Amino acid sequence: MLVAHPGAELYGADRVLLDSASSLATAFDVTVVLPGPGPLVQELEARGLRVVQCRMPVLRNAAMRPRGFLRLVADAVRGALPAVRLIRRHGRDGVYVNTLTLPSWPLLARLAGSPSLCHVHEAEASQPRLLRRGMALAPVLADRVIANSRFTLDVLCEVAPRLRRRAAVVYNAVTAPGEASSAHAGTDGPLRLLVVGRLSPRKGPQVAVAVLEELVRRGVDARLDLVGSVFEGYEWFEEELHAAVAAAGLGDRVAFLGFRADVWDHLRAADVVLVPSIAEESFGLTTVEAVLAARPLLVSDSSGLREAAAG
Repeated sequence: MLVAHPGAELYGADRVLLDSASSLATAFDVTVVLPGPGPLVQELEARGLRVVQCRMPVLRNAAMRPRGFLRLVADAVRGALPAVRLIRRHGRDGVYVNTLTLPSWPLLARLAGSPSLCHVHEAEASQPRLLRRGMALAPVLADRVIANSRFTLDVLCEVAPRLRRRAAVVYNAVTAPGEASSAHAGTDGPLRLLVVGRLSPRKGPQVAVAVLEELVRRGVDARLDLVGSVFEGYEWFEEELHAAVAAAGLGDRVAFLGFRADVWDHLRAADVVLVPSIAEESFGLTTVEAVLAARPLLVSDSSGLREAAAG
């Protein structure tokens, strides 16, 4: 079984891929193909999985610009032959494509005579319909489709309704911590707020900063920890976030902690966890983690977050 994934970090879809590949390895000889190096490589290899790198076209927002589009085409052309070779060598039983940002893999699998499955983690209902149809190319070309929530499947089937007949919903598995500590009965120091996830506009860390500013204005002694980093190309947003914190006089109350592979210690230290996304979320791993850590949770009432926080 050949497993294709568009990155090598350790955020939501990356961690789901890590568990999916490990589970597949109980029944198949698994090879994971990534576009480049990163911390996911070490985690996969630590579980005894074979990892190879291959140039591949990945649908990103940058592809909407001329330079990004040219790079997308170049990656597709130069990566096609190596990808076919990998499929014929390591994907005879099937090709598992993680996320819908990899449309070339189901197509190449079809050409090589191997079945393919696309695991969809994206549900951007607010995007233009034409763009969403283009993003649905990978699941349309795949033999079977897995969606990580009912919301994700509904959004996908709005532009590709025939997919529902060969699709299934499988919620993301989230490994619980070794032990969950009780929620804090009180606090000796400031109220500790926590946001875990990428520093991106859609994830809403700017909303959390505004919440902190309002609490301080009301006389509440509070702090905010931001656990996460920016995606390449979004450095401007982190700069804006630092500027907003400084302008509000919150420099001593906000901690930018960067990416952390293990978030449980930060969850245990928190009094309240915020998931303030302002755009659609297909599911919401950080929401489930906060519940498993037994922490009071405030989550945006929208999209797949409703399913992740249900009950």
